[in-house]
Amino acid sequence: MVLVRHGETEWSLSGQHTGRTDIPLTAHGEEVARRLAPPLAARRFRRVLCSPLQRARRTCALAGLDGQAEIEPDLLEWDYGAYEGRTPAEIRAERPDWLVFRDGCPGGESPDAVAARVDRVIERARAVDGPVALFAHGHVLRVLGARWIGLPPTGGAHFLLDTSTLTVLSWYRGQPAIRCWNAPLEPLV
Repeated sequence: MVLVRHGETEWSLSGQHTGRTDIPLTAHGEEVARRLAPPLAARRFRRVLCSPLQRARRTCALAGLDGQAEIEPDLLEWDYGAYEGRTPAEIRAERPDWLVFRDGCPGGESPDAVAARVDRVIERARAVDGPVALFAHGHVLRVLGARWIGLPPTGGAHFLLDTSTLTVLSWYRGQPAIRCWNAPLEPLV
């Protein structure tokens, strides 16, 4: 299974939590998302699932897979509730030890609710005989990666995920494994 985090947005640049706010990619985000096409074209996906939010749908289109894409509501980003649009620094000014993967968000989703959604996506993807691509968002994909290998949703805190990156989930001797995580299309600075 290949996970693709959407391209850069104004809020991903500023560090604001972007859950259900439906904002577009930046021009740079679109440019980098186009670079996803060659590595993804090397594989024939049996199923492509995409978050309904425009930043994921546009990334999928620029990567050349929108013709195959099925909208999957369970791939929506975390519902940040009262923390939507706020930066981690702003939140930690009120709650110094806050961690989304452990604490969830007031008026939004709990870690267990996000885990339940990604568990359904994993079950659906595992039922496909062949490669699957998922286009979604940072925090939900981090929880998905944790759940893939049997960790609780808090495990998502241990997986950093940049915009316009590729992740490959696979198997090792019958056990779910991470083959590649957060592979960049641009050089790391």
